[in-house]
Amino acid sequence: MEGHRSLPPRRAVERVDGVEREVLVVGYEGATLTDIAGPVDVFDGANRAGAAYRVRLAAVGGGFAVGGGLRMEAEDLRDVSGGVDTVVVAGGFGFADVARDAELLHHLRRVAADARRVTSVCTGAFLLAAAGLLDGARATTHWAYCDRLATDHPSVEVVPDAIYVRDGRLATSAGVTAGIDLALALVERDHDAALARLVARWMVVFLQRPGGQSQFSVRARVPPVREPGLRAVLDAVADDPAAGWTVEEMARRAAMSPRHFARVFPSRVGVPPARYVERVRVEAAAGVLESGDEGLDVVARRSGFGTAETMRRAFLRVLGVTPGGYRHRFRTSGVA
Repeated sequence: MEGHRSLPPRRAVERVDGVEREVLVVGYEGATLTDIAGPVDVFDGANRAGAAYRVRLAAVGGGFAVGGGLRMEAEDLRDVSGGVDTVVVAGGFGFADVARDAELLHHLRRVAADARRVTSVCTGAFLLAAAGLLDGARATTHWAYCDRLATDHPSVEVVPDAIYVRDGRLATSAGVTAGIDLALALVERDHDAALARLVARWMVVFLQRPGGQSQFSVRARVPPVREPGLRAVLDAVADDPAAGWTVEEMARRAAMSPRHFARVFPSRVGVPPARYVERVRVEAAAGVLESGDEGLDVVARRSGFGTAETMRRAFLRVLGVTPGGYRHRFRTSGVA
């Protein structure tokens, strides 16, 4: 497969292993279109490269409208019975209401019972959790909702920085386009990296993108804190990451002694003060790298690192990629 330069027409390929795998994508009113279309396009691309996936879209009652108002044709989930290999549950902004739909949860548990694997995209994890399918499992969801997933479903071990998480036959992914990452990982697991890489290349995406969800947020992912002084410090660092944020200065702003602050901060925020400051600075530097052409030394000074080498080490720790590599992969296209 590695030698192919493009995906051939579907009729021109020989099946990789002769095994047809049925993929059931579960949608509902207000589901996110990309959560559905992304994985479907991956499986379709895999079919054109020699795989054999049969993709079905189902929802309770049949057709439904996705976010934005487009109408999707779908079969009735109530009529779906055995033979499903992989269940993919889409996310959507109305997930909280959908997760209380007893009929949907019943049929989700039913089709999941005999499936080889059960997966979700974005906030679809809340539906799996509400159905009891994630009890005792590791899982992830969109970074903006990881804290809520952990609070609403304490039996789930939430992994907040992962693009996707596999735990046995369960697999959950982060927000929106992470469904593509997850589907590519499933294709690679079913076949091989060469086939998955071919599909990824055709779709112009990474087979495995660098970094985790931390590249998309810092302050928004901090657990809620009650202390006004501590909240003020978090906001001040996010507003001015280049300032000289020592423990002493942060403690002064929080109206705490440095010793007490150093003890309270990690218990409330989840990381030590220096680590939080580093992550905020990485996020600030990443924004500059995405949108400008300044040299790395300038970016480092503007974001509070001081030197390009200090910034490089921080990027590798937080994102797993160098600042130059990040700029190459994530900067804006510049097309108006």
